[in-house]
Amino acid sequence: MELSVYNIEGKDTGRKVQLSEEIFGIEPNDHAIYLDVKQYLANQRQGTHKTKERGEVAGSTRKIKRQKGTGGARAGSLKSPLFASGGTVFGPRPRSYRFKLNKKLKRLARISSLSYKAKNGQVIVIEDFTLEAPKTKEYVAILSNLKIENQKSLMVLPDVNQNIIRSARNIRNAKVVTNNGLITYNILNAKTLVFTESSIKNVESMFNKQ
Repeated sequence: MELSVYNIEGKDTGRKVQLSEEIFGIEPNDHAIYLDVKQYLANQRQGTHKTKERGEVAGSTRKIKRQKGTGGARAGSLKSPLFASGGTVFGPRPRSYRFKLNKKLKRLARISSLSYKAKNGQVIVIEDFTLEAPKTKEYVAILSNLKIENQKSLMVLPDVNQNIIRSARNIRNAKVVTNNGLITYNILNAKTLVFTESSIKNVESMFNKQ
């Protein structure tokens, strides 16, 4: 697949970039994508949920009424789950939701999501650029020139550039990552992927090594 290279003014530079069919042109595997996104979301959970059980509720353990002769069920303590002030039965306990995935499966999920974006025409390649200072206004202008200012966008840089990252962090629908941050969830969560020329080469070499 061949894509035109644009500058930050949104104009075609006349250059072309050939996307690797092994990365951007495979038959997507939906189940691999599902598992990778599921793992990412599970890993974000703190797992600190907790309710007090019968032994943890504060209160007296005095027997509140006699065993027999009341016409009702036996009740030995106010901590019983049957009472409003009692403990919770089988309530949530702190736990980890993390689980492991095979490295090859995660690679398949990521290149599958990249292939989806490429097939849907949601990949843009721009020439390498930098900003002299963090300026949100300048980054908004770049998105506007590319006609994606009203879309969720993910820009992929070859290396960390604090000026670009800081320029985009106050924009609600814009996210900037390096090659290492190119995970399945981020790819699918964005409407349009914006790669710089250098990042395209780095991404292809990164996935070819895996």
